[in-house]
Amino acid sequence: MKHLKLLPVAAALIVLPTLGFAQDADVTPPNEEIGYIFTTFMFLVTGFLVMFMGCGFAMLEAGLVRQKNVTMQLMKNVALFAIAAIMYYLVGYNLMYPGDGWSITGILGAFSTTSLEPVGLAETETDLTYASVGSDFFFQLMFCATTCSIVSGTLAERIKLWPFLIFAVLLAGFIYPIQASWKWGGGFLDEAGFLDFAGSTVVHSVGGWCALTGALILGPRIGKYKDGKVTPFPGSNLSLATLGTFILWLGWFGFNGGSQLYMDTAGNVADISRIFANTNTAAAGGALAALVLTQILYKKPDLTMVLNGALAGLVSITAEPLTPGLGGATIIGAIGGILCVLAVPMLDKLKIDDVVGAIPVHLVCGIWGTIAVVFTNSDASFGTQLYSIVVVGIFCLVVSAVLWFILKAVMGLRVSEEDEITGLDMAELGMEAYPEFAKG
Repeated sequence: MKHLKLLPVAAALIVLPTLGFAQDADVTPPNEEIGYIFTTFMFLVTGFLVMFMGCGFAMLEAGLVRQKNVTMQLMKNVALFAIAAIMYYLVGYNLMYPGDGWSITGILGAFSTTSLEPVGLAETETDLTYASVGSDFFFQLMFCATTCSIVSGTLAERIKLWPFLIFAVLLAGFIYPIQASWKWGGGFLDEAGFLDFAGSTVVHSVGGWCALTGALILGPRIGKYKDGKVTPFPGSNLSLATLGTFILWLGWFGFNGGSQLYMDTAGNVADISRIFANTNTAAAGGALAALVLTQILYKKPDLTMVLNGALAGLVSITAEPLTPGLGGATIIGAIGGILCVLAVPMLDKLKIDDVVGAIPVHLVCGIWGTIAVVFTNSDASFGTQLYSIVVVGIFCLVVSAVLWFILKAVMGLRVSEEDEITGLDMAELGMEAYPEFAKG
């Protein structure tokens, strides 16, 4: 009888593995979907790494501005990210990637909102050779938001909130996606042979050009340049600035790694790992170069320069993080760090007030990184790289200058002298980042 009682249990144990195998067979994707799944997953993971860079920019800027302007920088970074998300959905994505729907072939993309695939890919024929629209949109959006963040830091401590946010609307919705379509959307610069793997020009120099025009039109902060001397305005919290730099360093692996665009073969996965390694060593080269050079020039190392040196190395390698070896990537990053250190006093001589050093990091090193492609990628042409830099630069300078001047005429760009002295936190927002410290 005991043996008879055990029969149902034994039967269940026999059937259970069978059921498990049947279930596995049902959910295992066919071979043609594997690449689609892995590439989509890569975009989602690298996308949220790049999103984390928004926190990095916010912390970096909060640490490098004075205490009375910290809340304003945090506000701008949160707001610009939200603006970029909406504008990229409404118009930016299809302007940047029009496919066959160019308004002007190779120059101006399509004016339409972004549409995702139906739930579960129901009743649709999906291109399984790439990734889902949602993942691609999410990943590319983060690059758009990054461009806006670059402008924020340069113009800190004296620009009004709402004119800046309106400019962010236009930058995210039109300026960035239009010029990005010329390369990444298959436009005329791409056809000319322009190479920019992850955006030294398409992302970083664009933000730098817009920041430069804004700084020229806005003018320097009160007291920054007086009697032929440069007055240093120390940041409020170098711990936050350092945290922001490390977050940006981390996020850059998504920035460059995801730009491989495919994770469907062993070769592509190996290339992604190569990109990660080169990205990291370029940042290290930039940081160490800035450390040594500031010791030589100023007899003491400068932490803010070292932080920007790391970022300079990252921007420098972004145009081509795949083809260099580790040694070449280190040198490219180190040269970026050197250029950044040298560019800061040059801007001061020209009385261009860049609060966080975004112009040296993103514009100067964006140009250098784009040129550096010719040293490691045999497909690159120096003439084509230089031509593309000039085209994008002129476009951004002209369009952003027009927009800044219009905003200045209609709304005014700069806060009053009294508000600037008081600080934008209280003048524009009515709140402080460190109220206890302010009150003593």
